[in-house]
Amino acid sequence: MSHCTSHMMSANIRCLVKSIASFNGDISTMTAPPFILSSQSLTEYTAYWAEHPSVFVAPAHESDPQKRALLVLKWFLSTLKQQYSSRNEKLGSEKKPLNPFLGELFLGKWEDEAGATQLVSEQVSHHPPVTAYCIWNSDHGVRLQGYNGQKVSFSRTINIKQVGHAILHIDAYDEDYLFTLPSLHIEGLIGGTPYVELNRTSYMQSSSGFTAKIDYSGKGWISGKKNSFSAYLYPEGRSEKDALYTIDGVWSDSFTIKDPKTKKVVDTWDHKKAKTTPLTVAPIEQQDELETRRAWQKVAAAIAKGDMDATSREKTVIENQQRDMRKKEKDEGREWVRTFFSRSESSPVFEALSKRLGSESVPIDKDKTNGIWMFDAEKAREAKPPFREGMSKIGNRVKGED
Repeated sequence: MSHCTSHMMSANIRCLVKSIASFNGDISTMTAPPFILSSQSLTEYTAYWAEHPSVFVAPAHESDPQKRALLVLKWFLSTLKQQYSSRNEKLGSEKKPLNPFLGELFLGKWEDEAGATQLVSEQVSHHPPVTAYCIWNSDHGVRLQGYNGQKVSFSRTINIKQVGHAILHIDAYDEDYLFTLPSLHIEGLIGGTPYVELNRTSYMQSSSGFTAKIDYSGKGWISGKKNSFSAYLYPEGRSEKDALYTIDGVWSDSFTIKDPKTKKVVDTWDHKKAKTTPLTVAPIEQQDELETRRAWQKVAAAIAKGDMDATSREKTVIENQQRDMRKKEKDEGREWVRTFFSRSESSPVFEALSKRLGSESVPIDKDKTNGIWMFDAEKAREAKPPFREGMSKIGNRVKGED
């Protein structure tokens, strides 16, 4: 990047920061300027949970509950770079994703030595925006389902509080793991190279009696390292002082797992050595109109060309279509029917596991996510083509809570 271009980018960022600081409302609804706009919809972000399918399914083959819980925690930590940092490497800096429309879908699968791992992601709410997802591998009996929304605010930088949760289930042991979602903020705004920094604390709670606490820290003004964290796995009802394993490192780079009693290294993870598996998605011409890459293809093409007039024009077409659909639904007294997910009155697994977190228990906050969203296997089996492809393998293994 030339000095002139860098200077221009910094000036644009400063203007953006001023606009955000003076904006009254949810920042996520702001129209992003061209230099920070991504051609990727937020519905695609759920794919970052499983770009290492072998790590995702590994806990299903560990008979020791303690070691199994560690493998689940290792998997979760290995996803953080993919979820919050991998786009920086591809795009040069963090970009604002496209705001999904209600009913938008993203479907795909990973195929490697772990077999077929499948993904369904759906925008189940627009006000507030909420994305629900289910990822499963039937061969190994592992599935992840969850949903999340984002509350964006500004105080010296862009702060994002994630609302929602994820639950991993392992069929072989009829075991569940609850994950709360970390908060984050955007660093590097003034310098013109925005990136995500995680902050505060998130938790993992297992039905087998183990708790993990993950503390996130950043570079800071004086000391510290970008994307740093410390994690502790300990028996339920205890604290990090009684840790069975400790994990330290940089979530976007590498980390080390140790036995705190012996100080010996138990395992390590290095993203530079870890191979990601590409997600296979149907060609655009074979996708349904609700699928994200087909729906947004003209917008994405305009962004790639740097044609902001065309970007605005094509986005407006989609937005107007959605407004017309919502108006028609309201006039007819009906609600949009979700393709793969259904609203539930409660989530027994979440409630049980959250309660077991004790003083760190978290509310389900269904008012902030327009409900509790569960994957509906019956809907999946009855879905129209091309959605039905691959759904026959779901059986009863991918299901809502009993």
